[in-house]
Amino acid sequence: MANVTFSSPRMKKDVTVYAVAGDTKTLLATAKAHNIPLDSECENGECGSCQVRVSVLSSKTPIGVALTEKEKTVLRLAGKITAEQIADAETKDLPPPWRLACQMVVRDEDILVHF
Repeated sequence: MANVTFSSPRMKKDVTVYAVAGDTKTLLATAKAHNIPLDSECENGECGSCQVRVSVLSSKTPIGVALTEKEKTVLRLAGKITAEQIADAETKDLPPPWRLACQMVVRDEDILVHF
């Protein structure tokens, strides 16, 4: 199980929900299942409306991350991630600070999601 804490000025307080490890639901699907008011328009990684800043909340090394090609393009063009951060994600399994909620699959680690 992973604890996913959503934080936003749009909410009265932070909300922590449980995500099942190994499930293939996206972060956006997890948010919707718990009525978290996270913006989304296209829901397929093209518009960038669901950009979120993700922080890992454990002292362990973050779990390897796979960025979709759409996600790399949208976040790079929005100035949220650099080519170096993309390379680090691909070669060193280091997650970038920004993700698209509709593309990110929740892993077995506790995270804080700012939007």
